[in-house]
Amino acid sequence: MRRRTMLLSCTTVALALGATACGGAPVTTAGGGDKPLSGQTVSVAGAWSGAEQKNFQKVLDAFSAKTGAKTLFTSTGDNVSTVVGSKIEGGNAPDVALVPQVGVLQQFAKKGWLKPLSASANQAVDTNYADVWKTYGSVDGSLYGLYFKAAHKSTVWYSPAALTQAGVKPPKNYKEMLASARTVSDSGLSAFAVAGEDGWTLTDWFENIYLSQAGPEKYDQLAAYEIKWTDPSVVEALTTLGALFSEKGLIAGGQKGALGTDFPGSVEQVFGPDPEAGMVYEGDFVAGVAKDQFGRTIGEDADFFPFPAVDSGEAPVVSGGDAAVVLKEGGNQKGAMALVEYLATPEAAGVWAEAGGFISPNTKLDLAKYGDDTTRRIAQSLIDAGDSARFDMSDQAPAAFGGTKGTGEWKLLQDFLRDPSDPEATARRLEAAAAKAYRG
Repeated sequence: MRRRTMLLSCTTVALALGATACGGAPVTTAGGGDKPLSGQTVSVAGAWSGAEQKNFQKVLDAFSAKTGAKTLFTSTGDNVSTVVGSKIEGGNAPDVALVPQVGVLQQFAKKGWLKPLSASANQAVDTNYADVWKTYGSVDGSLYGLYFKAAHKSTVWYSPAALTQAGVKPPKNYKEMLASARTVSDSGLSAFAVAGEDGWTLTDWFENIYLSQAGPEKYDQLAAYEIKWTDPSVVEALTTLGALFSEKGLIAGGQKGALGTDFPGSVEQVFGPDPEAGMVYEGDFVAGVAKDQFGRTIGEDADFFPFPAVDSGEAPVVSGGDAAVVLKEGGNQKGAMALVEYLATPEAAGVWAEAGGFISPNTKLDLAKYGDDTTRRIAQSLIDAGDSARFDMSDQAPAAFGGTKGTGEWKLLQDFLRDPSDPEATARRLEAAAAKAYRG
């Protein structure tokens, strides 16, 4: 079950930083002294590896220093659901898991694997988070997940040199973005790098357009499959996206080239040694690749503008995130709950914020903890969005529809990139795939 932040963990960061691969050896941190959890061990499973795992370990170290607990972190690799499920069946469940998808959290809760979070954790979420994050962490009115790390997926990254050469400035709305894109294309570079080989990037394109154009209420209905994918609002968003995909010169390598470009490759097309495009749309994690793999200075020769408002809609804020959950089958319920309560604090978020490669939905985190102005701007945008932020739609869907390579939404949007001439036909195919997945 793939997802965006996971992909970064297991490919991009590892590639950029020479980090260890997913599934590496567990990391143990010792605690001690006369503290409330001295002598106890809290086991944690999550998708993070490489730089992300090292930075999260700093958070666990701070928890150990505070409580005396030892911590044991195991990287699950790509498929959190399968790994955690097998550990439960084998009698070796972790105490805490970091779950990357709303759909997976709901699946775990409905299987009876999760323990509702404590009154203290509930109070911390009520105090420190916008209500929307409690909604995404809850199932049937009970809070099961604490969102610790977030992704901001409404950022368009660009080369300031490319836009300056073309004589354009960051656009204020979608129509202006297309006009600027044509000017960039006329100047000799393609406007956009598109990672069509990775179908999840295409779902993100669609979701930003849909949220802005159709509005939050429709977005929620489609995410919950309360309206069909043949709804006119879906066709309209596909039509808007198809116009960009089909316009000659706007996409590096054209449609065929985009279908052969993965996410790291799309970042390289803008920020690598031989630029082919002036802009690349994806989440805040683009910055880490541009900086660590291609030596760009964020805020100087690599920058972003918010994904612009479409038509008369508001500028979208699409997010993702990793939620900490407590497993019923874990051996240390007290330590597990204490860790989740700690993760709900601005203190815990501040540890990783200072380390970099992180943004938090915790409204009480001092923005000065972030190490650069660009990350600060992104984090502020997420906080400012409040309850208007929406979780990645495909991450809310069954994996067969929204999160599996070569099938469902990923494949059908790749087909649409290849031939965007019939949005209504694509909508019908999406509806057929969604109906099958939701029935299953």
